[in-house]
Amino acid sequence: MQFFPGLDRLTVLLVDDNSHMLHIVRTMMRGFGIVHIFESRDPAEAIDIARNDSIDLIILDYQMDMLDGLEFTRMLRTAADSHNRFVPIILLTAYTERSRILSARDAGVTEICAKPINASELWRKIAACVNEPRPFVRTKTFFGPDRRRRTIEWPAEKERRKTPIEAPQPQAPDGETAPKAAGEAASQAAEAILEQAG
Repeated sequence: MQFFPGLDRLTVLLVDDNSHMLHIVRTMMRGFGIVHIFESRDPAEAIDIARNDSIDLIILDYQMDMLDGLEFTRMLRTAADSHNRFVPIILLTAYTERSRILSARDAGVTEICAKPINASELWRKIAACVNEPRPFVRTKTFFGPDRRRRTIEWPAEKERRKTPIEAPQPQAPDGETAPKAAGEAASQAAEAILEQAG
């Protein structure tokens, strides 16, 4: 197992009603060096964990009993008592039809990882959340990470958008912002993975 320095600062919440899948994802997290892991098989319990604990990343399943991954995401992003609306959410799904991907995007999911998952693909999604955090957008019908992936140059006078909503930057104990520290560690880890693969 390879440990990537800096990722031990992240706190991850895993949400899946399948205990076997929780075990697989937890094993991958530990392989990446993430040691602070909350797990829940009950989405309602996971909402409480996300509201009451400082969570840096949520990885959840699309299809669960009682509350699916999209409903979970909408609740976390829009509930009045939600204190962690900006947390990155990676959705694990076996359903990769375009309509489902668009529904997940529109619910406020940050990244989507298709099943069967592998460590390399999950790592890319985590690295994207840490190294390239997307600005958040609020409209009358949506709150979540900016859905646009492409950058298109527009003349300044045609820009309708105001300043995007930025997530607050949590402070690490040493005074450095946690995302910056984690981002540097994730960059080093990504380079190590690419070197091993090459």
